[in-house]
Amino acid sequence: MIDISNLSKRFGAFAALDDVSLRITPGKLVALLGPSGSGKTTLLRILAGLDHADGGAVQLNGLDAGTLKTRDRRVGFVFQHYALFRHMSVADNVAFGLKVKKGPDKPNKAQIAETVGQLLDLVQLTGLAGRYPQQLSGGQRQRVALARALAVEPRLLLLDEPFGALDAQVRKDLRRWLRRLHDDMGLTSVFVTHDQEEALELADEVVVMNKGRVEQVGSPADIYDNPATPFVFQFLGNANRLDAVVRGGRALVGPWTADAPDIADGPAVAFVRPHDLDVVPGGDHAIIRHQVVLGPTVRLDLVLDDDITAEAIIDRESHARLNLRTGDRIGLQARRIAVFAAP
Repeated sequence: MIDISNLSKRFGAFAALDDVSLRITPGKLVALLGPSGSGKTTLLRILAGLDHADGGAVQLNGLDAGTLKTRDRRVGFVFQHYALFRHMSVADNVAFGLKVKKGPDKPNKAQIAETVGQLLDLVQLTGLAGRYPQQLSGGQRQRVALARALAVEPRLLLLDEPFGALDAQVRKDLRRWLRRLHDDMGLTSVFVTHDQEEALELADEVVVMNKGRVEQVGSPADIYDNPATPFVFQFLGNANRLDAVVRGGRALVGPWTADAPDIADGPAVAFVRPHDLDVVPGGDHAIIRHQVVLGPTVRLDLVLDDDITAEAIIDRESHARLNLRTGDRIGLQARRIAVFAAP
């Protein structure tokens, strides 16, 4: 169990972490998701012992992490740009953490060689032990970095934007591979990403961060379906942001109305996902300004009254059936609208 309590960290006048509290359950794969500067990597580095907090506490399995040396935390760290030793072979890179161990737990040469062989099999790099990092592809280097982190038998595996330097297809393949590896080994893992698709696909739990604070914690489905704040709604998935006015528990949102029972009368802000807008033939809510085919779907760029822009996404079959053309006026039905108090 990892308990993070009221953690704060400043760099000069900049608050990288601002009273962050979080609990990470053993066996979970947790994503720290947010834009650049939201505090994700700072939190990861504090968990690893590479940085120190200005305030608050971190407990690793009931032990105060502040009293533990970095090597005693048994944390594996995978950097975004691999951080492999260029002058060392693949085998020596993987063995590094084992060779620098101190005390009675330090393995002998035969044990190190056996562990390295097992790890290279695990990360599907059998036969590449003698190669050097520059002789490997980006995906292979990332797997070497992961094997090196696993060599020390970590209680906690930390990954900082582990797929950010890879091309799209390699990134997708490695994501699935890491998910299987995590489950097979029973790891507790935390990874940093600004890629919402990566967080939703990989994680058991998503921690959305913004400006050094935790905005929301939950499963990928819960975070996506029930965003707690306007920031989460906008950051996680595409959304149309519309001005609204609340009167007596009802919000007027463009051409629609929505329930807003907990919001005081006055200005508000509303969000509608593009896939929650249905096109109604013969209506008069919007003009199609542009259309883009995206594989099995079509994105409609729309202009509502008062020059408000919005997007709708419909399937190709519906698009063909409705015979939609640029410049057409259409009706729209909003299946789901989220309303928040104006900031």
